[in-house]
Formats: sequence, C-alpha cells, structure tokens
Amino acid sequence: MFMRRLVLGLVFFASVIGFASAAELGDDGLHKEDWFSITFKDVGEDIAAAKEEGKRLAIVFEQRGCIYCRKMHEELLADPKIRNYVRDHFKMVQYNLFGDEEVTDLDGETLSEKTAARRWGVVFTPTILFMPDDVPEEGTAVQAAVATMPGAFGKKTFLHMFEWVAEKGYEGEEHFQKYHARKLAEEGDTGAE
Repeated sequence: MFMRRLVLGLVFFASVIGFASAAELGDDGLHKEDWFSITFKDVGEDIAAAKEEGKRLAIVFEQRGCIYCRKMHEELLADPKIRNYVRDHFKMVQYNLFGDEEVTDLDGETLSEKTAARRWGVVFTPTILFMPDDVPEEGTAVQAAVATMPGAFGKKTFLHMFEWVAEKGYEGEEHFQKYHARKLAEEGDTGAE
C-alpha cells in the first residue's frame, strides 16, 4: 500500500511540475512566458532598453497553432538551463506573424506586426531576430540583425545560437555551424542536436 501511494504521489508531483513550467496561451493564441518583455514594439527603443539592462534584444515571431512555437516553449524554454541563459542575457519581445499591433522599424516607419514580418522576410515561426548592441543610424531591423534563427531546433543548437550571439561570435571568423560543432565536441556530444 505504501509503495502504491508513493508511486501515485510521485506521478502527481511530476505532473504538477510539468504543468507549472509550461507557458500559458494568451488570447491571441501565442504562448506567453512571464519573463518576455511587453513593449511598444519600437525596435530602436527596445534595443536601447535591452542595453540599459545589460542584455541584447531578440525579437521572436510566432503564430497561433504553430507546433514549432509550442515546442520552443514547452521543450526548449521550459528547460531551466536554456530559459535561465536566455532570460539573463536577452530581452525577448514577442511579435505575432499575423498580428495588427503597431511596430516602429529602425528607419522610423510605423507598420503592423504582419507588415513588419513581410518587410523583414519572416515566413517561418518561430523566427528569432537577434539585434545589435547599439541602435543603428539607418536601415531596417532585418538589415541590422546580427543573426536570425528561422524555426525550432534541438536544445543544444538553440542554446548555442543564443550563446554565440551573446559572445559576439558573428564578429569573428568562426561561423555559427563551426561554433556549434566545437561546443558539441567540448561537451563530448557526438549527436547533432
């Protein structure tokens, strides 16, 4: 009897832990992380605000019903190692691929989220645009982005991309794919996750 109660208790505890770490769905059908930043979606202001916080701006495009967005939230960002790294180093601002909220691009043009997505060539969700440390003097957000991650990847690829951007790997000679392979080798991982 004791073993049965213990097993049932562990199953209940595990289910509670699993549900507690999952992001909730908002009214717009997008997964909501309580640590994502809610802003006026002025890209220049968001870059400056991120810098003031000692972080980098990352803009993530998602859409209702996106199975890969769900994977990003429920598998990748639910992992404490990944979530903590991203949260500690990046100001994440969520955009809706088909949304109507107002966005101000770096060149001052005001458009809707869906128009910004078209202008910036975003066609997959999730897509993450990694912005520079400083507000550029000209151009658009996509022209200023130091890297783009189109789609959902495995945990290590996802984390390594955030690390590569935080370490400014894009300024050096080591392409992200080489960086990722080196990190996997250092971790003793022979897989390609």
